[in-house]
Amino acid sequence: MTIPIIAAVAGAILVILQAILMILVGMHRIRNKVNLGTGEDPALERKIRRHGNLAENAALFIVVLALAEMTVVPNNVVRIIAIVFILGRIFHAIALSTVAGSHGSSNGKIFPIFRAIGAFSTFGSFLALGFYLLAGIF
Repeated sequence: MTIPIIAAVAGAILVILQAILMILVGMHRIRNKVNLGTGEDPALERKIRRHGNLAENAALFIVVLALAEMTVVPNNVVRIIAIVFILGRIFHAIALSTVAGSHGSSNGKIFPIFRAIGAFSTFGSFLALGFYLLAGIF
């Protein structure tokens, strides 16, 4: 069995990104004195959403990426999928930093595009990993 180095590096990058997003939520809460929930603050809502969205996707991705790396998926493919996922998550976090990216306002077209890139990168990475694993195992 090989040690999943690519998954470890991807996991390290994602956990650093998660920590940064967590700090930004905490700082916003302290600055605006919002202990729980969003306090009906749209900016806090966006920060919580991007933090939570990464959390709900990154954990499963890293587990499956490690399985792919340890079993049948070639390392070059694992590396490419990891890069696509990480870049997608960064684009998604940037997009959710704005009203245009999070709520679809007409201000700024680039942020909805970043959100779409992030969403499709995540979706595509999940599908690629799943199909590569199944194809290699069966």
